[in-house]
Amino acid sequence: PGASSQVNNFVNTPVGGDASVEFNGLRQNHNIYLLDGGEDDDRGGAGGMSIAPSSDAIAEFRQLTSNYSADYGLSSAGTMTMVLKSGSSTLHASAWEFNRNDAFDARGFFNPAPQPVAELRLNVFGFNVGGPVTLGKLYNRDRKKTFFFYNMEWRRLIQGSVTANQPVPDPTTYGGNFSTDATPIKVPTAAQVAPAVLFQNCPGGAAPAGVVQGGNFPGNVIPTCMISPNASALLTAGIFPAPTAAGNIFNGAATAPTNLKEEIVRIDHNFTSKFSVFGHFIAEQVSQGFPISQWSGANVPTVGDTFGNPSYSAVVHTTYAISPNLLNEIAFNYNGNRINIVPFAGAGLGSLSVPSGYDATNTRFFSGPNNLDRIPNIDLTGSTGTKFEISSWPWHNKADDYQIRDDLSWTKGAHQLKFGFSWALYKKTQDLFGETQGGFTFDGTFTGNDFADFLLGDAKSYQELAVQDSGQWNNVSYASYVQDNWRVNRKLTLNLGVRWDGVPHTYEANDRMGNFYPSLYNPANAATFNNSGTICSAADSAATGCPGGISPGLGTSPNSILAGVPLYLNGIGIPEQNGVPKGLVNNHWANFGPRLGFAYDLTGSGKMVVRGGFGIMYERIQGNDMYNAGPNIPFSFQLNTPVPVELVNPHLALTSGTAAALPINPASITGLAIGEYKQPASYQWSIGDRKSVV
Repeated sequence: PGASSQVNNFVNTPVGGDASVEFNGLRQNHNIYLLDGGEDDDRGGAGGMSIAPSSDAIAEFRQLTSNYSADYGLSSAGTMTMVLKSGSSTLHASAWEFNRNDAFDARGFFNPAPQPVAELRLNVFGFNVGGPVTLGKLYNRDRKKTFFFYNMEWRRLIQGSVTANQPVPDPTTYGGNFSTDATPIKVPTAAQVAPAVLFQNCPGGAAPAGVVQGGNFPGNVIPTCMISPNASALLTAGIFPAPTAAGNIFNGAATAPTNLKEEIVRIDHNFTSKFSVFGHFIAEQVSQGFPISQWSGANVPTVGDTFGNPSYSAVVHTTYAISPNLLNEIAFNYNGNRINIVPFAGAGLGSLSVPSGYDATNTRFFSGPNNLDRIPNIDLTGSTGTKFEISSWPWHNKADDYQIRDDLSWTKGAHQLKFGFSWALYKKTQDLFGETQGGFTFDGTFTGNDFADFLLGDAKSYQELAVQDSGQWNNVSYASYVQDNWRVNRKLTLNLGVRWDGVPHTYEANDRMGNFYPSLYNPANAATFNNSGTICSAADSAATGCPGGISPGLGTSPNSILAGVPLYLNGIGIPEQNGVPKGLVNNHWANFGPRLGFAYDLTGSGKMVVRGGFGIMYERIQGNDMYNAGPNIPFSFQLNTPVPVELVNPHLALTSGTAAALPINPASITGLAIGEYKQPASYQWSIGDRKSVV
């Protein structure tokens, strides 16, 4: 009850897989997964599993959805606990194979013939073996001391991706001939694009015969001299697929494989009748293919990527019976993963690198590295709507989570008491998200047609990440609890507990962050702007709209790659300077969550029981707010041009045809409100009854 599954994937994979199950209306990101008592969470992303263990290796699975006891925490939604199988005194082994194939499936309702059917090939196969570790008379003769369990599984998926009914540019218009298009193609007005820009490649820099700014192109044909050489070079390289159906529609199926190999080892050892230890180690090697660039706005398969995701889990758990009614458990838990996203050229695209004939001299604002010399993102957002994006890839991530916990159980009369504490350190090294290759948007502002705007090279906007370096983000979690399950009498049992969660905000280990703070903003240093819409620089004067000369509030970056680049820093704070917290926001420590429950046997016979409870569950903020703020000034810079620009030279404002060597643009930042970061919490209550009818 209360569960809603949105799982629609075929194969069980961690991180990049699908674990969208929500409980009680809360987000799946707020679930937590425990494996042999250790966290199994990718806490740096959407909160999914770090390890997706083989179903044939799981001995026990429990799903806690509300009002659970105080020893469970840092989850405001569901808690899923899994226990791996262990060896026994006898040797056991098994093997399996699970198969799915599109040949066995009916055609989907929304994919009628003759549209292509996505290819599906799924094979999950493996084996396990478990038993005693013995050397006959030399060791573990009675087979009661040491046990092992080993599980190995492969998951192989070929899942086709069908791109259906996606409009794409008509190849017959690549040369500028829109004569078959009933919609007139307009010539940009002089107020939109300066003549010196619009006709720069035409003889004498003059308008071709019959072309009048503000009118329509004669015959709906754009003269060849007005077509941007860079646009032609990109089209020749194959950034857009050709249509496959009437109406310039692209329908296509592409396949990308997913391969997973997982090994699980668990060892159990009994030192004495009072003292035992078990441990496991899991290694997953995962490679998932995506025919369309993932986590991007791309909608055609000319760029795909491979998602490499090796993941690991380890647990060492000791149990010591101090006395018949006192038990202590100490555990060290580890889980971690690596993410390596590598782009590849897809259907019709020869290379991810800028092609020959593409003039890259002035196509970027910054001189930092552009991995693989990538083609910029090209987004048509008007009537065509085709989007080519390599996005932030290649991209790398490394995450490690270490946890120590101690739990003490004590039975005293009618009371079953449990006390415990834990400490966890989550360390993540992650590349920034952003496009150092830049990205252009064309929406039909100038001609009435987004693709015609692209051919002219007249972009509505441009964005570029100055530096795609990496951050080292850490998150520490503290917790302690006390729980008393009290059998008041034969009819009434009370569950009384309280838990404290101390979760300071994620921080960047080297203070390599920036954030805007109203308290640091000085109105006297408000920015001034020139006629081109950029911040007044040293080169500006009254003639360019800056009678006061250079704008106040300017500064420079501590990052050597941005040396000499003027940035508007009025109100920007750096961690541990000028009162800015290390995690950019204030921490809140008073996170006490009561856990109250009862069970009452109405008749005393066990045939009718009423149960209820109330609890406050605190949630850990995953960290994406900090990762997304990584490109903030002053250490990096996400540039978004405030005015339309030219494809061959985004430094150039179309309206004026002039530009500074490096225009000073207002920075785009991800802002965090310093005083608005209390820990998220859910207040849960439930009541129900159970009646035996037999």
